[in-house]
Amino acid sequence: MTEERSKADELFEDALDLIIRLQEDPKNPVAHELIARWRERSPEHEAAWAEAAEIYGMAGKVIDDQRKAERTVSRRSIILGGTIGIIAAGTGALFGPELLLHARADHFTSTAELRQIDLPDGSIVMLGPDSALKAQVTHALRSVELLAGMAFFQVSPDTSRPFRVLADEMTINVLGTAFDISKDANSLNVSVEHGLVETVIPVKSPGQGEMLSKGDWLTLDKQSLHIERGNRDINLIAAWRDGMIVAERETVASVIARIARWQPGQVMIADPRFGMLRISGVFDLGDPLAAFEAVVHPHGGKVRQLSPWLTIISPI
Repeated sequence: MTEERSKADELFEDALDLIIRLQEDPKNPVAHELIARWRERSPEHEAAWAEAAEIYGMAGKVIDDQRKAERTVSRRSIILGGTIGIIAAGTGALFGPELLLHARADHFTSTAELRQIDLPDGSIVMLGPDSALKAQVTHALRSVELLAGMAFFQVSPDTSRPFRVLADEMTINVLGTAFDISKDANSLNVSVEHGLVETVIPVKSPGQGEMLSKGDWLTLDKQSLHIERGNRDINLIAAWRDGMIVAERETVASVIARIARWQPGQVMIADPRFGMLRISGVFDLGDPLAAFEAVVHPHGGKVRQLSPWLTIISPI
C-alpha cells in the first residue's frame, strides 16, 4: 500500500468517525464546528468527507432503525451495523441468519474452507467456503439443496434415481455428471465439466429446461430472470478448487460475492449501480484483496479495508 493511499484511507476513516459523532448528537454546535474546520483543512479532507457522506447516507436509514432498537450503541457498532445495510457481498456475516442457516444445513463450511462430502449413493460434493448444503439421499430419491455458497458435484449414475439439486429459483436434474453451481449476490451460476445437465426455472418457463453439456455454463439473474450462456475450457470449471475464480460477463456484485468467501469479515459494495456493472476475467484467490482490486479496477472502483472485519468497495 502506498503512502498516498494510506493517507487517503486514514482521512476516509476520520470522516466516517465525524459523521458518526454528528449522528449521535445532530444538534450539537460543537460537532458541526469541528466538522467544518476539519473539512476546510485541505481539498483531500473535503474529498474524503464527500465520499464518506455518500456511503454513510446509503446506510443512514438502517442506522436510524438500529437506534430505535438499541438504547446505547458504540461508534464502532454503528459503523459495522449500519454499513451492513449497504450491500453484503459475502454470505457469512449476519450472526442470526447464519445460525438459522446452519440449523437447516446438513453440511456447512467457514471462510476459505473447502470440504469434501461423500453422499450415501456414491456421489461426491466439494463444498466451497461459506457454503451450506442440505441432502436427502434415500433408496427412493436423491435430492440436495444448496442453501448458500458454491459446490462442485460428481454424481454417481443411477437411472432409477435421478439426482436433483435445488438452488433458489432453479432446479438441476442429472443422472451421472460433474458440474459446478454457485449462488452469488443476485445470480445463480452453473457450469458442466462432463455429462448432461437440465436446469429448470419454473417462474421463467414452466415445464421447460435449459440443457447444458460439456463446457457449457449458464448464469441466471434472479431479479430480471435474464439468462447468459456460453462455453469454456473444462479445466476452468470450478477453478476455485485450485485457487482461481473465472468470470465471463458477470456482474461485479456476483464476482465480489464469490471472492468474498475467501476474505474474513464483511465485504460491502457501497453503490448497487456499481455492483451491476459487468466484468470478465480470472482472479487469484491467494490474495482476496488484490482480487477485489482486479475486479473493480476496469470500472475505476476503490477497495478499502477499514478493519480485519470490514472491507468496503465503492466507485471513485
